[in-house]
Amino acid sequence: MQKKLHFLLADDDPDDRTFFEITLKSLSPGAKLETVKDGAELLKFLEKNKKHLPDVLFLDINMPKKNGAECLAEIKRNDDLKKLPVIMYSTSLHEDAADQFYAKGAHYYIQKGDLNELEKLLKKVIKIFSRENIARPSREEFIFKS
Repeated sequence: MQKKLHFLLADDDPDDRTFFEITLKSLSPGAKLETVKDGAELLKFLEKNKKHLPDVLFLDINMPKKNGAECLAEIKRNDDLKKLPVIMYSTSLHEDAADQFYAKGAHYYIQKGDLNELEKLLKKVIKIFSRENIARPSREEFIFKS
C-alpha cells in the first residue's frame, strides 16, 4: 500500500498551481496538497505547521515578497524546518543556481514543463518520497529529469 503523501506547493502562478493539483490528484488521489502563493505566506504556513510538516515542498524560485532562494535559506537555518525536503521548481534551470541550491540543502531542482512532463516528474517524486528514509541525492542527481 502506497504511503499517503502530503505535498506543499509554493508558487505565485495560479495556472501552475492548478495544473500541479490536477496532475497530482490523477496520479495519487489520496495525496494531500496545500498551496501558498508567495514566500512570505510559505514561511508563515511552515511556522504555524512546524509540528506537522509536509513530506515534500515544491518551491518556485521566482515569487513575490520572498523568492525561493530566500525561503530555502530561511528553512534550512531553522532547526524546526531544516529537515523538510525541498524541491526547487522553476521555469528556468541554470547550473550555477543549481550549485547554490544544492549547497543550501535543497533535495532536487526541477524545471517546469508541459503537463506530460509534469506527470512524468511527479510519478518519480511520488515513488521516491513514498519510501522511508529519503536520502538527499548527490549533486550529479540533483537536477531531476523525467
